[in-house]
Amino acid sequence: HPYLRRRQGIEPVEFPSPAPPHDPHELHDVLGRTFGVPLFQEQAMKLAIVAAEFTPDEANGLRRAMATFRNLGTIDQFREKMVGRMVARGYTQDFAARCFKQIEGFGSYGFPESHAQAFGYLVYVSAWIKSHHPAVFAAALLNSQPMGFYAPAQIVRDAREHGVPVLPIDVNESGWDNGVLSVEVNINTVSPNFNRSPEPVEGRLKGQHRPEGRASTSSALRFCNNPQNSVALRLGLRQIDGFREDWADAIMAARAHGPFTDIETLAARAGLNDQALKLLADADALRSLNLDRRQGLWEVHRRPGPSLPLFAFADAKELAAEPDACLPAMPLSEHVAADYQTQRLSLKGHPIQFLRGAFDHEGILSCAAVNAAKNGAQVKAAGVVLMRQRPGKGNAVFITIEDEGGIVNILLWTRLMERQRRAVMAARLMEVHGEVQRSKEGVVHLMAHTVIDRTSELTRLSATHDPTPELSPADEVNRPQNPRPPRGGHPRNVRILPKSRDFH
Repeated sequence: HPYLRRRQGIEPVEFPSPAPPHDPHELHDVLGRTFGVPLFQEQAMKLAIVAAEFTPDEANGLRRAMATFRNLGTIDQFREKMVGRMVARGYTQDFAARCFKQIEGFGSYGFPESHAQAFGYLVYVSAWIKSHHPAVFAAALLNSQPMGFYAPAQIVRDAREHGVPVLPIDVNESGWDNGVLSVEVNINTVSPNFNRSPEPVEGRLKGQHRPEGRASTSSALRFCNNPQNSVALRLGLRQIDGFREDWADAIMAARAHGPFTDIETLAARAGLNDQALKLLADADALRSLNLDRRQGLWEVHRRPGPSLPLFAFADAKELAAEPDACLPAMPLSEHVAADYQTQRLSLKGHPIQFLRGAFDHEGILSCAAVNAAKNGAQVKAAGVVLMRQRPGKGNAVFITIEDEGGIVNILLWTRLMERQRRAVMAARLMEVHGEVQRSKEGVVHLMAHTVIDRTSELTRLSATHDPTPELSPADEVNRPQNPRPPRGGHPRNVRILPKSRDFH
């Protein structure tokens, strides 16, 4: 922060001088390029050599103490030596202490200038690809999972927010990897009404590229650089939790002889077992066969061969044919929850949108409203937990939550975390009370003081639940810890979201 403030002219650049007869400009050569702030390991070592007259062996010991990711607790041994020698040479006690404090920060995370340059180059190249070819960038990240802080749902969401059409997993279209394709498509029909029979997407595929390997971006760049067509991202079969690559290879090989038209054709030509078919159906990947999630699972269970006793009994010759039961359609909220459970993302919606009415009733703001709130405002927010971090076992815990409109970055001091540790660490759906803090640069954090585990609300993801339930005569709370299954639903249809990505 001192470097950034000085570079922006917010804070004056200072180069204190030692007492005579020492060179009054000796720090200019060491810290001139970084406005008087040590940023790199080499600068810290040179500062110790020049300003504190460390010997080469002492400077090497300092380097070892502040080695990246090796916080061994030894850097403190150099405090008295460095500060004392700088003061003896005429620097003020305050300046010498501040220099060592900044160097001390390298003890848990500090790296040489060559590392910084390499990292900066990678960031620039990645940013260029993301800016000019966002579909390729998203596909490469998805094919490289698990990696980094961002889960598949956030990668896909960001791509869509940057204008990339994202097409669902489909047994007749998807390869193993997530891929990019040039497409002329009416985007409004990419997400059909999932409470009725599937309808084909209106569009004409111009071609498709499925990146080879885990993150093949260069060939994809050559393929999709056609400004006349939209470049879409097609989700791959690898997104289905538990699905095997050899099953995907068999599907693609069989598909070369024509599209699949029904479950039996798919099973016979691709040689898929019941487990593979169930995973495809549960992931809602059979829409091109005119089967939604529940219809697909029904058809898989009805296939010839070993089946559930109920289906075997229904096919007995002595029983007359019975009309099909008019079962209720699977609610959109349950589709979304099932998507998160099977694919870790959903193109159909976000879990929080179905709880928004209840949250509004309780005065809980959306993430977008929190980010737009005034500095110092006391607010309540709620969202799905994306990640938790506690860098270097430090004094603060950083949490990111997400709802249907965006994310909120939360900062919780460790002393407050210990009082509510279970809620902080276990919540999949989290309610947070705190104060909005907005920096001069416009960065918003919610400084939390209260965290409530609202994971039980996920059992209410049914279109039939009342979003604003009235209190009972006995003043029963609106959010019981163990709510009953929603009316018209079944406990087995309630899906709990995947775990967050936590870094401690």
